[in-house]
Amino acid sequence: MLNQILLHQNIIDTILLIVGIIISGVLFYAGVISIIEKEYRAAKVSGILAVILFIPFIAIYLYDFQIKGLLSIILLSVIGLSGLILFLPYRPKIKAAFQKPTKKHDERDTMFSRNEIEPTTENYNSYYSNNPEKEALDNKFREKPGLLSPETSMYHHLSYASAHANLEVIEALKPIVNGSVDEKKVEVEASKITNYIKTWSKNLGAHSVGITELKDYHLYSHKGRGDLYDKEIKNNHKYAIAISIEMDNDMVLTAPKGPIIMESTQQYLNIGTIALQVAYFIRKLGYASRAHIDGNYELICPLVARDAGLGEIGRMGLLMTPKLGPRVRIAVVTTDIPLETNKVKDFSSAIDFCGICKKCAEVCPSRSISFNDREKIDDVLRWKINSESCFTYWSTAGTDCGRCMAVCPYSHPNNSLHNFIRWGIKNSYVFRRFALYMDDLFYGRKPKSRNLPSWIDV
Repeated sequence: MLNQILLHQNIIDTILLIVGIIISGVLFYAGVISIIEKEYRAAKVSGILAVILFIPFIAIYLYDFQIKGLLSIILLSVIGLSGLILFLPYRPKIKAAFQKPTKKHDERDTMFSRNEIEPTTENYNSYYSNNPEKEALDNKFREKPGLLSPETSMYHHLSYASAHANLEVIEALKPIVNGSVDEKKVEVEASKITNYIKTWSKNLGAHSVGITELKDYHLYSHKGRGDLYDKEIKNNHKYAIAISIEMDNDMVLTAPKGPIIMESTQQYLNIGTIALQVAYFIRKLGYASRAHIDGNYELICPLVARDAGLGEIGRMGLLMTPKLGPRVRIAVVTTDIPLETNKVKDFSSAIDFCGICKKCAEVCPSRSISFNDREKIDDVLRWKINSESCFTYWSTAGTDCGRCMAVCPYSHPNNSLHNFIRWGIKNSYVFRRFALYMDDLFYGRKPKSRNLPSWIDV
């Protein structure tokens, strides 16, 4: 009898030791990944936890004491129950995860449009006579130096000059978003041409590509920028191709310093170039197409991308993608070539996670992101940022900030460690809350901005 008890205890001890090795091994692996990512706080926390959590397992394996058997059973039970609770696929339905907008937005109301109109001009007088409540708000950002100005708080001559260069090239591309269509139309099979466009776009550098039918609420009602200011937008294309591209994580983590706008404009340029290539390609096949790139949109890219299955709209008002969070830039191609549309994937877990996280709101320098639950705005349940205070900060700092993007737990690099955590967040209501706690522990509730990379800081 005693031999059987000892045999069972030895088996339990061995199982516990293996479990302890696995847990500590995972934490050491997380530490190595964190060092590679230059997340030294996370690496330190991983190492400390790996050692501390291994102590009870090795102690039970090596030493005999009076309540050893009881402690072994308790430890195994706690581990098993914790794993069951954390990974049980419990996914309560999120109330109104997405609601279709009931009306079109007007591009003239965007901060970029309001920033471009010059005081005393006809457009200025017309806009503020129709929107008198916005003039005082907008005069606050007009008092600031402005984006990429040498007088701003984040001025850095090299990164600002690089961003200026990117924007100049984007400006040169604007006239070619549309073009003539070849008279000879090539008959195409929807499934094959869809696969071709998606694969080619990714080969060109895109992170993800999705297709949806173009809907009224995707489109702005009127143009708010450039020579077509005030013109009603009419786009009769049937399909919209949403294309995203990754922003470099190291550059984003410097936000709101100079490299963030350098990287932001670089990826607007890169994704714009891909969209232009796709649009040219489609026109060459004899079908109408238009590229929608930075500064020359007829539509709202995040809404199109959401309906194309690329992600969900989060607390900060940006598209939250499954593997990169908001750390992407988007362009769209509208067209009438026959295509197969994507099914909208259930990513409502992002809505629930954004509801509890609020890290973006806590670090926002201008306090422009709401801490509250989603509210009914224009008959749609959503979060809305304070665009006026946000843009005023941009005009003070000189960059497009990006602090919200930098601290978002979804923005961590696309690798096996973070993808496993994203999988847990997607599949378990309980895991989301645990993951948020661990993200705060490993990275801090308010992570500091990184220093400029050495190759930039010269």
